[in-house]
Amino acid sequence: MTNPQPLIGRANWYGKELEKSGAWIRTLTDTHRAEIDAALARVKQARLPLFGFTRDEFPLPATSSMLAEISDELENGLGAIRLRGLPIDGRSDDDIRQIFWGIGQHLGIAVYQNARGEIMGEVRDETKLAERTYAPLEAGKVVSSRARARSTGPLRWHTDRCDVIALLCARNAKAGGVSKLTSIVTIYNEILRRRPDLLELLCQDYWRSRPADEDGIASSRAFALPVFGVQDGKLTCQYSRTYVEQAQEFPEVPRITAAQNEALDLMAEVAEEVCLYAPFVPGDIQLLNNHVIFHGRTAYEDDSDSHQERLLFRLWLSMPNSRRLPRGFETLWGSAEPGALRGGVTQPSGTRIPLKAA
Repeated sequence: MTNPQPLIGRANWYGKELEKSGAWIRTLTDTHRAEIDAALARVKQARLPLFGFTRDEFPLPATSSMLAEISDELENGLGAIRLRGLPIDGRSDDDIRQIFWGIGQHLGIAVYQNARGEIMGEVRDETKLAERTYAPLEAGKVVSSRARARSTGPLRWHTDRCDVIALLCARNAKAGGVSKLTSIVTIYNEILRRRPDLLELLCQDYWRSRPADEDGIASSRAFALPVFGVQDGKLTCQYSRTYVEQAQEFPEVPRITAAQNEALDLMAEVAEEVCLYAPFVPGDIQLLNNHVIFHGRTAYEDDSDSHQERLLFRLWLSMPNSRRLPRGFETLWGSAEPGALRGGVTQPSGTRIPLKAA
């Protein structure tokens, strides 16, 4: 890395300032809500499938303009949006799923989240069901962080393998489960200011595991990729420390150095310093550009007796206005070209998306 410079733009934000300004909040109007209701009624009348219908089959004439502005803000602005005001009281979970899918179709293309064909994930406590929900993995295979998300424990800072992750809050837990997000651009700039020697390491290869449930047809169980990459003045970051640690269990992977670990420690430290704590309200949709935003959450506690059980729906979106990635990042993404269909998990059939959604 030669003479790195601070990154500029609206994505360089600090949590306390963003919380105070509320600049990342968008709110649906009565017009938007009426359009969504009408689009859902149309889907139900046509007896369309739960997922897989197109944006034309879920028309949102006025709301689509707002979603286009949100899409631009995600790529060229803050990188994070909380869309509020979706009424979900009295709606069935399937109705909420179809609304979420329809809105997602006006933003990007939903890609598969694991090799089992999951196209809309559910973030909830499934630890009691885990033994009968998932088939045992072969020896030496790595469990996805998605499986960890299906428990009540906290989640460390990470990104997911898609341009934008969308989360819709259907229900909150009894306590906890607070969403945490932080600007990777701000982290990059802070590390450059404090420890440019460690920033240089983060712009070089780190080995990561390739989880079996995310890449069922992958030819290797580990790969090397920098934590940070800059192309055309824009940052990209694809990272989960869990996968870096798990890769160290493979004898063929080079040993991580003390300095590389120190760089990851500093990155986590800065992330906590500058992060935004953002509790969900049922009906909230959180949209994050994975290239510039880390996300995580606090631990939570469910209460089945009072029906206070956390449930979020999750979409992974490939975005038509996405950035060009540095050379070599296609190893993970499938393509480094701007606006390309990329990210997600290729199915054994070779597809990344439901055919009708193409």
